[in-house]
Amino acid sequence: MTASHSDRYRQIADTLLRHGLGVLVGAAGLDRWLPFHHGLLGHVRRDRPYSNPEHLRLALEQLGPTFVKLGQVLSTRPDLLPEPYRVELARLQDSAPSVPGSVVQELIEKELGLSPAEAFAFFDPEALASASIGQAHAARMLDGTDVVVKVRRPGAREQIEVDLEILQNLAVYAGRHWKAAAAYDVEGVADEFARSLRAELDYLREGHNADRFAENFAADPSVHIPGVVWATTTSRVLTLERIRGIKVDDLNGLDGAGIDRRALAVRATRAIAKMIFEDRLFHADPHPGNLLIEHGGTIGLIDFGMVGEVDESLRNGLADLLLALTRGSAQKAAGALADLSVGHAAVDRAALSADLVPVVDLYRNRPLAEVPLGKLISELFAVVGRHHLQLPHELVVIFRMVVMAEGMGVLLDPQFRLAEVLAPYAQKAVVDRFSVGAMAQSFAQSGVDAAAFLSELPDLFHRLQAAIDTGPELHLRAQELEPLVERLESVGRHLVAATLAAALIRGVGDVVTADPQRMRPWRAPLLSAGLVSVGALGGYLAATMRRRPRNAGPS
Repeated sequence: MTASHSDRYRQIADTLLRHGLGVLVGAAGLDRWLPFHHGLLGHVRRDRPYSNPEHLRLALEQLGPTFVKLGQVLSTRPDLLPEPYRVELARLQDSAPSVPGSVVQELIEKELGLSPAEAFAFFDPEALASASIGQAHAARMLDGTDVVVKVRRPGAREQIEVDLEILQNLAVYAGRHWKAAAAYDVEGVADEFARSLRAELDYLREGHNADRFAENFAADPSVHIPGVVWATTTSRVLTLERIRGIKVDDLNGLDGAGIDRRALAVRATRAIAKMIFEDRLFHADPHPGNLLIEHGGTIGLIDFGMVGEVDESLRNGLADLLLALTRGSAQKAAGALADLSVGHAAVDRAALSADLVPVVDLYRNRPLAEVPLGKLISELFAVVGRHHLQLPHELVVIFRMVVMAEGMGVLLDPQFRLAEVLAPYAQKAVVDRFSVGAMAQSFAQSGVDAAAFLSELPDLFHRLQAAIDTGPELHLRAQELEPLVERLESVGRHLVAATLAAALIRGVGDVVTADPQRMRPWRAPLLSAGLVSVGALGGYLAATMRRRPRNAGPS
């Protein structure tokens, strides 16, 4: 271990102790790095005592950029922290003193092989904004395009890598020696945070993210994604088209520019819904500073360092949860949440279902468009916290985006109802979950899994026969096991066919009840197709059940 690591361990332990957070020092095994076991109160004194959440925020601020980022991430995790801590950590600001312009210009020349005067028609050495990882400068390309040049701070990667390594080591120790840490899978949380922060350090990755968003919104003139100037972009320098506009929460500015706030609320939330449900690539930090409203009401979206993706498993799990809530089934909602949880702790599904009954009852038999989503998500997270479930980071960010979108919409238009905008997207996600193509893919995968299992059975039984042959008492031969293997293969085929038929019946039932209005035009064709498929599978079962097995004698 290097001296810098040792010094950093001591600094972390001392800072936590000075803020009365000794329980964290002990849980993470940091006490061995201190010559004494009581901290010196070095923080600013005041008449009113600091609360524990305030002490945690102050400690993270003093520990620097990595820990500030960690606090910001934790402030968005209702499944991990109670509200008082989340509210306090949300006050953390990612800011840092500006790097001198001369240092920035040297760095750009080292990265691009050109001085700023050669690469740009104009480059402002004074920073537009400065944060812990990098800072932004105004510039103009040789063709006259106004751009923003982001430059990563010297030494930022090296310091962050040291801190991430220490955080992951502390998480492993805490997970093994602290029951509460193990229940919340702090090791997994630390790994997830490390991946996210490392991605932010790579400006090439951020540039590719911007290109993906630009492609997704290419056909939507209401959303403007800045173009990337790849000729002057590296992993440490990112050049983006400059977007100028009014912050989405600047109501006076919007009114002064003649922007229709009601229409803007709908456009902005539709853009968010499109990211989640259609593109499956979403902006993971859509705070007001990253939404700039241009002349005419076009939405300019900036800062693509933090993005999330919705894979098939998450999309299906979210659809199952939405379906359970809209159908008023606490049991199915419990199953969906338990399946979505990525924690290691065992889930008591019966208790979880019982705890969800009051939540589900509030929205039973109500159209999704009438559901106050912010309140629903808040109540779901309360249940998740009580049962120590840990939801996937992407799902937590999606829920956070929904809550932020609802708050932004109501700020722009007090009569705004987010659920009315999201309902069509959510209903389509449920319908797609049980579409013919999705079910066919699921059935095909089930068939592959079943076939792989059945193909392994003969080898398993042959190995079992070999093991038995070595025993002192039982001596079965391979030819005696072959009829049993053949019979098991036949039973397996029947079981797969019956499972597929049952799944098909369930899937057709779910899809026709998910959204009655939407499904009415093609309810009959879908039911007909389902009945034909079930009939075919049933015919196969009947025919094969009557077929006499090979080597069978007369009845």
